[in-house]
Amino acid sequence: MALHFQSLAELEVLCTHLYIGTDLTQRIEAEKALLELIDSPECLSKCQLLLEQGTTSYAQLLAATCLSKLVSRVSPLPVEQRIDIRNYILNYVASQPKLAPFVIQALIQVIAKITKLGWFEVQKDQFVFREIIADVKKFLQGTVEHCIIGVIILSELTQEMNLVDYSRPSAKHRKIATSFRDTSLKDILTLACSLLKEVLAKPLNLQGQSQQNLVMQVLKLVLNCLNFDFIGSSADESADDLCTVQIPTTWRTIFLEPATLDLFFNLYHSLPPLLSQLGLSDPGNYHEFCRFLARLKTNYQLGELVMVEEYPEVIRLIANFTITSLQHWEFAPNSVHYLLTLWQRMVASVPFVKSTEPHLLDTYAPEITKAFITSRLESVAIVVRDNLDDPLDDPATVFQQLEQLCTVSRCEYEKTCTLLVQLFDQNAQNYQKLLHSPSGITVDKAIQEGRLAWLVYLVGTVVGGRLTYTSTDEHDAMDGELSCRVFQLISLMDTGLPQCSNEKIELAILWFLDQFRKTYVGDQLQRTSKVVRLRNDVSRVPEKSWKIVKVYARMSEILGITDDNHVLETFMTKIVTNLKYWGRCEPVISRTLQFLNDLSVGYILLKKLVKIDAVKFMLKNHTSEHFPFLGICDSSSLSDFRCRTTFYTALTRLLMVDLGEDEDEFENFMLPLTVSFETVLQIFNNNFKQEDVKRMLIGLARDLRGIAFALNTKTSYTMLFDWIYPTYLPILQRAIERWYGEPACTTPILKLMAELMQNRSQRLNFDVSSPNGILLFREASKMICTYGNQILSLGSLSKDQIYPMKLKGISICYSALKSALCGNYVSFGVFKLYGDNHFDNVLQAFVKMLLTASHSDLLQYRKLSQSYYPLLESLTQDHMSFITNLEPPVLLYVLTSISEGLTTLDTLVSSSCCTSLDYIVTYLFKHIAKEGKKPLRYREAAQAGQRLLHFMQQNPDVLQQMMSVLMNTIVFEDCRNQWSVSRPLLGLVLLNEKYFGELRSSLINSQPLPKQEVLAQCFRNLMEGVEQNLSIKNRDRFTQNLSVFRKDVAEVLRSDGSTDPGSLDMMS
Repeated sequence: MALHFQSLAELEVLCTHLYIGTDLTQRIEAEKALLELIDSPECLSKCQLLLEQGTTSYAQLLAATCLSKLVSRVSPLPVEQRIDIRNYILNYVASQPKLAPFVIQALIQVIAKITKLGWFEVQKDQFVFREIIADVKKFLQGTVEHCIIGVIILSELTQEMNLVDYSRPSAKHRKIATSFRDTSLKDILTLACSLLKEVLAKPLNLQGQSQQNLVMQVLKLVLNCLNFDFIGSSADESADDLCTVQIPTTWRTIFLEPATLDLFFNLYHSLPPLLSQLGLSDPGNYHEFCRFLARLKTNYQLGELVMVEEYPEVIRLIANFTITSLQHWEFAPNSVHYLLTLWQRMVASVPFVKSTEPHLLDTYAPEITKAFITSRLESVAIVVRDNLDDPLDDPATVFQQLEQLCTVSRCEYEKTCTLLVQLFDQNAQNYQKLLHSPSGITVDKAIQEGRLAWLVYLVGTVVGGRLTYTSTDEHDAMDGELSCRVFQLISLMDTGLPQCSNEKIELAILWFLDQFRKTYVGDQLQRTSKVVRLRNDVSRVPEKSWKIVKVYARMSEILGITDDNHVLETFMTKIVTNLKYWGRCEPVISRTLQFLNDLSVGYILLKKLVKIDAVKFMLKNHTSEHFPFLGICDSSSLSDFRCRTTFYTALTRLLMVDLGEDEDEFENFMLPLTVSFETVLQIFNNNFKQEDVKRMLIGLARDLRGIAFALNTKTSYTMLFDWIYPTYLPILQRAIERWYGEPACTTPILKLMAELMQNRSQRLNFDVSSPNGILLFREASKMICTYGNQILSLGSLSKDQIYPMKLKGISICYSALKSALCGNYVSFGVFKLYGDNHFDNVLQAFVKMLLTASHSDLLQYRKLSQSYYPLLESLTQDHMSFITNLEPPVLLYVLTSISEGLTTLDTLVSSSCCTSLDYIVTYLFKHIAKEGKKPLRYREAAQAGQRLLHFMQQNPDVLQQMMSVLMNTIVFEDCRNQWSVSRPLLGLVLLNEKYFGELRSSLINSQPLPKQEVLAQCFRNLMEGVEQNLSIKNRDRFTQNLSVFRKDVAEVLRSDGSTDPGSLDMMS
């Protein structure tokens, strides 16, 4: 039915479908009808009909939603109409104070939006939308319900003023917010505090729901006032960094007056429990209190804190509070992070405290450590028996807490170490008894395994907390005692494989090994490697090296581990064991491979590793027979193969140590992959077991990407290229053709091709007689063209499918193409010279793929934007003939994408856009400068320039829009890449001097008369000494002028003409 025939009953049915309907189709239809209603000329009358005659709250909510969207449009309604809407809503809520709360909220949001967007609008020399506080005071003189509405209006207005709408210029938002801060916010806070004082002065009869609601709304209003972003810093509230609220100077008296703080403490004690939310037993209050405690050390040095008279009592109370919190581990577990942050920072500051006052941390830190250790061990039995969520299943939180604990645990380390040794021995003995018991109770065994996992994590933590400048010989000997126990446990667990296996213990062991590696198998060992040879004669060991000897002394007695070479052997044996026996456990395999990868970074360690038998075994036997995770298993998902890339990266680094130019050695290493490729080729030709082939190819692509990533020399890369081309690359091409609609298959293959195109360390700079660079580019071109043409056949995709099915693949193709264009190993002029169309084809594929994505897609998906814009930068730098040959709609699309990218918050993208625009503008400027001067042989280049010039003349608004955006960024925005913005701006100014003059006049005329002459002088200074050319010297001069210009204009615009400049000063 046509919209203008809709009756009230039909509109109410629409509301029901929209807000409480369960039928998705009906809801979608209702949303469409809502959009039509907003665009309809009858919108206001229909909203009025719903508000006055609607029988349900949802009818009134629909009216409020429509009005909100109507007043938020970019092209605003006339001022008179907005005044009428505001007054109508104020009268409406005043006459019906008992509307549903969500309706009142929605209607008040409309008032807040009208007020914000019209804040600077003047009628009859008055700011017509700033009378809101006077309007609200009328509500405060009425009933409790009216008072609540008045407070909600102020609260919503404060929140709306603070809310950044990214669809509008941020400069305008800051101007409105600053003006509101200076003219109204203090009055609103004072009003809210006076209301709270009235509540406190009266005998508190807050049993009624409406009275309680009023107090809650006033408190919310105060909170919104204090949360206001006073200087536009947009501080991240979730961050733990120093966060200073920049209170305006005029508020100083409110904050320094003791009565203000007393008011809130008195209220807290006077309000009934329902309003004060039961103190710290409420998780929200508890969490904020923990954050507050963490901020103590953020804002004050330990040396300052210990000087405070009450410090001993306060630190005792905080310690008790922390211990109690740790013991109740299941209550608000995310809040513990802040308490541990406080203790970590306090303990870390101890060496730097010069005060003679006792800090008492040596008393309380061991108690905190003990509480953490015992509470975690005690939690295991409860988790197992009650089948609760295990904290160890959230490794991110566990690792974060352990990294904080490591600093605290090293304070009075003897106590920590003694406790851990005692607990470890006790639990290890119990575990061994259960293993040897014929009727081992499953629950008891699970509890012991959980406790051992925690203990291994904790040992790794305290060992990893060692600091060179505070560690002593005794501490290192204790590390040796603890480490011995974990290495013994590793031996026990591995001997019992595969029967005696526990995933949690394995993950904990890998954490310990990594911490031990960082502490005792790192760079400090390489400088004192003589320790190893001199271990039997301690007197000859340099003093610096004693610490290393101390660690291995105890380990040598018990385990025979005498130095870091023995430790590396233990590491590698453990890695091989895990890869053999845990092949189907993805968490253990991925963590093991990450550990192997970390070991393989660093030449000195690599030299030691390649001498170990376990490493030699891996280099010769990297097959699924020995390492099951390399095999094809129907039960495993296609994404489980990801860790193979890490494995082959580490393995190839080990291979490279002694490879040199030994091609036979390389062929032997590649033999398992050769066999797999030959198998794939055979199956492809016989056309059977396609699913197996797909899985094998995914694995091979991931393996090869790992190998290619590690081959950083020309010699080794050439060996890989000769191995893969021309025999095996066509197989990957066929896979792309066949499975283009399956990202699990195409993504690894495309990523492999992108890796092969990377000219890292100049590895693709082949010999002058070699055509390999061109051959590689041709193969990449074929693959990108194949993929680009095939995905066009997928048609339109849903919002949740468009990235994984299409845009992700496009972003990888763009990344590969960009690597080729910037790699400097292909002379692209050769293709046209010899009639080879591979380069033209891949550029056409680039355009086809680009046109399947919308401008919002290009900016919304970060990986796509970070591959598309740098690629466009390369094309505009070296291939402007391609850009000028684009069809006008395509060229307009590309330029629009640049224009939209200029405003993005991603600096990489906006800088790329600036550079691309600079190349285009420079090309155009040079063409105009040389027009008519060029000899005949440059006719083709002149025609290309003429095409671009003609396009710009047909679409003058394109460059004008971009100049406007850049000027807006410089003048109003927080410009983080000023140098990049300045480069294209000069060209735009020289090409569009008339439009630049209009922009200048517009900005100057928008300011009060006293500022206009100052601004005009700023613009004159901007162009002072700048010539009519784009030479580097001239650009640099303009960039310098622009920097001064930006600073001067900011000074001029900083103060609002209607306010006292002093009110803008800030205090911390």
